[in-house]
Amino acid sequence: MTGRVRNLVLFNLAIDSKLRGGVLVRLQVEDLAAAGSVRERGMVVQKKAGRPVQFGITQNTAASGSAWIAKASLKPGDRLFPSRVS
Repeated sequence: MTGRVRNLVLFNLAIDSKLRGGVLVRLQVEDLAAAGSVRERGMVVQKKAGRPVQFGITQNTAASGSAWIAKASLKPGDRLFPSRVS
C-alpha cells in the first residue's frame, strides 16, 4: 500500500465502520475530521436505512486519513474520496 494512501484510507474505513460501499464513497471530509484533526468517532446517515450510524476510527485509520486529506488538499466541504475520473 506504499504510495496508495487513498486506497489505504478506504480499506481502513471499510473495516472500522462496516458501512456499505455506497455510503463510504459519499463520505465528506467533515465526517472524518474536524478542526484539522481526525475524530475518534464518526457518524453518517445511511441512505438505504435512513438512520444515523456511529463508528469508531482507529489510530491507523486516523493517521492514514490525515495523510490523505493533506496529500489531496481536501477542505471540510469536499468529498473524502473524489472521483478519479474528473
